[in-house]
Parts: sequence; C-alpha cells; structure tokens
Amino acid sequence: MPKAISSVMGIQAWAMLVTLSLVWGGSFYFVEILVDTLSPMTIVFLRVALAAAFLWIYIAANKISVPGTLDAWRAFFIMGLLNNVIPFTLIVWGQTIISSSLASIMNATVPMFAVVLAAILLKDENITALKIAGVIVGFIGTFSIIAPDLKSFDTGNTLAQLAILGAALSYAFAGIFGRRFHRMGIHPVTTAAGQVTASAVLTFPAMMLIDQPSMVAFPELSVLFALMALALLSTAFAYILYFRILAIAGATNLSLVTFLIPAWASLLGIWLLAEKLSINQIIGVAIIALGLSLIDGRLWSRGRYSS
Repeated sequence: MPKAISSVMGIQAWAMLVTLSLVWGGSFYFVEILVDTLSPMTIVFLRVALAAAFLWIYIAANKISVPGTLDAWRAFFIMGLLNNVIPFTLIVWGQTIISSSLASIMNATVPMFAVVLAAILLKDENITALKIAGVIVGFIGTFSIIAPDLKSFDTGNTLAQLAILGAALSYAFAGIFGRRFHRMGIHPVTTAAGQVTASAVLTFPAMMLIDQPSMVAFPELSVLFALMALALLSTAFAYILYFRILAIAGATNLSLVTFLIPAWASLLGIWLLAEKLSINQIIGVAIIALGLSLIDGRLWSRGRYSS
C-alpha cells in the first residue's frame, strides 16, 4: 500500500525540491551554451532522445511495466508535443535572442496560464479569489517586463519573450492533459519515457530537414557536456525527481518549485554568463513572485491551504 502524501515537507522532500529547481533552472544555462553552436531543433531532438534512452534503461533496471496499447501511445505523442516539442523549441529559439535569466522569468508564468485553463477546461478545479488576483498580478508583472521592448519597437526581443510565454502556455495545457495518465494506470516514469520518446520521433524529421546536422562540425567538449547535462540532469533525472516529490509531498508542495527556478537560472546566468537584469525585469519578477504566492495561497491563508 503506497504511503500517504504529507502536506508538510520534511528535510528529504525539501532537499529534492531544491535539487529539482536547480536542475530545471540549470536547463536555461545549458541551453544558453548550446545555442551558440547547435541549431534549435538539433538541441531539442538530442535533449529528448538522450533523455529517452536514459529513462528506458531506468525502467528496465527497475522492471517497471510498459503499456503497449494504441491509446497509451497516442496519449504519449500528444503529451510529448505539448510538454516537450512545442515548449522546448520555443524556449531554445527564444534564448537565441534573450538571456537565460529573462527566459526563466517569463517561463514562471506557467501556473498563471494553468489556473485560467483549469477553470475553463476542468469541472473539478475551482478558481478562488486569491487565484484570480494572482493571475492578474502575475500578468501585470509579465507586461511590465515586455513593455519597454514594445515601446521601443524591439521586435526581436518582443517575439522572443512571446515565444517563452507560448512555451508556458503549452506547459499549462500539458499539465491538464497529463492528468489522464493516472487514470490510465500508467507508471509516472513510463509516462515520462513515453513522452520524450514520442518527442524524439516528432522532432527527428524536422531536425534533419531544417538543421541538416550532417553539415555541422563536431562540437567542442564543453558543448557536449552541456548537452549531456541538459538531457540527463535537466530532463531524465528531473522527471524521476519530479514524480518522486509528487508521490511523497503532493502537487501543492511541488508547485513551490516554480518560485525557485527563476532564482537559480538568474544566479547561474549572472555568475557564469555575465548576464544582467534590468530594473524593469527585477521589478517584473518581484510582481510575478507576488502573483505566484497568491496562486499558491498558503502565505495568504495562514497555513490552511494544503494539497
């Protein structure tokens, strides 16, 4: 019988949560290294293909069951499209123009889109006054970041930021669609392996057609290390950690990772890539953080909010 989920996180759960935020925050840093050498579709394909190989080895080693039905694999392909292909491609392309720090900040809008979509598409999701306030505040913060580029007609920066917001919207749709895997009785790690495998199948033709990787020179060792870290740490290992936290601490506690990812990504970008945040970006991320805290609810309901 599985252990009950605890709404109060212990040291182990907190350690895993911080680790997850670090490897996900690090993905923006790794991408920033890769975009100088590899094309976006090549990065996306190699990320999901290598992650898939690692996850299938993990599944085989742990003798986890694998579904063979058409319905399961159809769902894997849809999930892969929503949770990997679309957002990964948009984020990688966006980071060819904007910094990793800014990309991570814009990506923190996922919960805001999720609240709105859940209220529209799911019958069992109630939208509260706090969540409505959080969405409004969060999007004010997002607009405050984009506004200077709109004012100065900086089309490249604006499109890149909108691409990251598109990725966040796709992640939100994926979160809603992904609820069906539990009802289908599919092991969470198998879901992760199935979706990245489907993503590799979907991105391979585009990579071969658009990027023509055979014409690209063999990358330097630092690029290979960044690619392996992106695929194995920030994708495969992150999924295993994600589902472990979900099992022991619940979805509400897991959502706290959203607060930590931009902090790690910004710190890594500033420390290792010499990136700088503008005043409006600092103000914007503070407003977004306020919006996320309203959506999460616990700081504003004196601990009565639980998963």
